[in-house]
Amino acid sequence: MDRRENQSPQGETARILVEFLEVAITSIVYLKGLYPSGAFERRRYLNLVVHRARHPQLRNYIHMSVSGLRPFIEKGLIDRVAVVFFDTQNVPLERFIFKLSVSQSCGSKVEDADLEFSLRSFLIKLSVSQPLTSALSQDCRWEMIAYFQMLPQADMGSTAALWIPTDTKQWQQPPLIAPIKSMSSEPLNVQLYLEHPSLSKTMNSKVQHK
Repeated sequence: MDRRENQSPQGETARILVEFLEVAITSIVYLKGLYPSGAFERRRYLNLVVHRARHPQLRNYIHMSVSGLRPFIEKGLIDRVAVVFFDTQNVPLERFIFKLSVSQSCGSKVEDADLEFSLRSFLIKLSVSQPLTSALSQDCRWEMIAYFQMLPQADMGSTAALWIPTDTKQWQQPPLIAPIKSMSSEPLNVQLYLEHPSLSKTMNSKVQHK
């Protein structure tokens, strides 16, 4: 991670976080096995072996979507970023949630080594989190959803156009939550957890399909 001169602590944090999210989201997609293993290639990031999408469309979708969040992360306008997996009826089956908080009052420079150590641990936990997840069929689809504290305005630049309001179906009951990893290091707090539909919702779905 190369530090940019004359950049605010929030700007530096946003840059580091966007790089991390791109790698972490790719790791989640790889973990779920919706694509052949040959669709990914091995790379190094934070002294760890990670996976990068080889297909240009998949790689660009992840890169452009996450990069488009950078100015909003810097301003503290992003509450959560989710990777959501859907069934053929567009009902969410599983959600990986990154809950983010970038302090707007911190005036000190970010220590890259401290952030690298903390973010590296997220990737290590992700690599062994498969037992927490559900098996998905190959005809599932996925997308990224960002939860803004306020809707992007037109004057926020062209990156606002990369994100559009979603009509994703929501679970009627509170989800089951499985914590994966959390960190708190000024000026950045990150939590990663997994959401599944509640047991009652799953049982009702099974009864309806008989």
